[in-house]
Amino acid sequence: MDRLIERFLRYVAVDTQSAEDTERFPSTAKQHDLAKLLAAELRDLGASDVVYDERYCYVYAKLPATDGGARKETIGFLAHMDTSPEVSDERVRPRIVENYDGGDIVLNEAGPVVLRTADFPEMASYAGKTLVVTDGTTLLGADDKAGVAEIMTMAADLLAHPEIKHGPIAVCFTPDEEVGAGVDNIDLAQFGADYAYTVDGGVLGELEYECFNAAQATIAIAGRSVHPGTAKNRMINASRVVMELDSMVSDAERPETTEGYEGFYHLTKMEGETDRASVTYIIRDHDRKLFEEKKERMAAMVAAINRRYGEGTALLTMKDSYYNMKEVIEQGNYFLVENAVAAMKKLGITPIVQPIRGGTDGARLSFMGVPCPNLCTGGGNFHSRFEFACVESMEKIAELLKELAVNGGK
Repeated sequence: MDRLIERFLRYVAVDTQSAEDTERFPSTAKQHDLAKLLAAELRDLGASDVVYDERYCYVYAKLPATDGGARKETIGFLAHMDTSPEVSDERVRPRIVENYDGGDIVLNEAGPVVLRTADFPEMASYAGKTLVVTDGTTLLGADDKAGVAEIMTMAADLLAHPEIKHGPIAVCFTPDEEVGAGVDNIDLAQFGADYAYTVDGGVLGELEYECFNAAQATIAIAGRSVHPGTAKNRMINASRVVMELDSMVSDAERPETTEGYEGFYHLTKMEGETDRASVTYIIRDHDRKLFEEKKERMAAMVAAINRRYGEGTALLTMKDSYYNMKEVIEQGNYFLVENAVAAMKKLGITPIVQPIRGGTDGARLSFMGVPCPNLCTGGGNFHSRFEFACVESMEKIAELLKELAVNGGK
């Protein structure tokens, strides 16, 4: 499994950060660097039908069925190549911590930046393990280059051992997942999977087939700028109107106060002046009915602003992003969950079946005709300087993917 970690360290060294607020696809050209590297590696491993999409930055490959493989349907595995825009991934300097003692890890003395167990108490459970951490100046990129490395290791092992019987396997690496566009331009015919798994979760054992229903709402506020000396009953301060709008969101329905199946409104962007302002929210709920009610309440809040300040003061633009894949998985595709649970138990992994408080490429793929639950990667503290990956967990997950590739199916 040394090759697994070697791959992972090689992949995180490639800057693939995606970007918000752009109409380009992929959102950053540098994602192509890793795509080209992965395509070349797949060809060297002996994969077939390797395609690097030079326009849209997808990588596709096939592992044909071996003689005696019972499964006829094609099982797919996906991971995304980009990293979060929230923290830089330029010049990632990973460090390996062997036989971790379960205590605080000084990531960078100059900062100082310390991964403290007081902030992340779950770290104590990794005592005795080998961890890959950052130097405290960037994220690590385990989300989702750990998933990429695990899929590549599974593929390498099966291609090196044609005596292992398995059905047809498809592999796909996607761009721009972190900005919600990971499957915007996927070629499903080229991918060729009948069903699949994204490898984009967290700690060992995580298995997710439920996710949020998701929407984005942007409200533009048209204010009225008047000299403050003569502003009484005339000025409409757009920035203050935005603050008034946000005050209508209950504190009990924000991400920092919710967990499990609880939905929320999350203010992600706010900017403004006296004359004009805007605010963006993401709206989330696992329950479709509650999701629709949250959208209706957002529209009602905007209507209240317009009643107070005049029609046209607030303009709402709202768009659904993805839906809860549970709807698809539970309609004849639950075998994917059962197979993953069985494979985990066979390998001594304790399954942790839980809802995703977010989304994956698999959520949208499920509604595009490719049912696609999500599997763990063995990492944690994603999108932060405190991100880490556990080597032993990654090794187990590579075994899990191989088990599903060989024995998974209807």
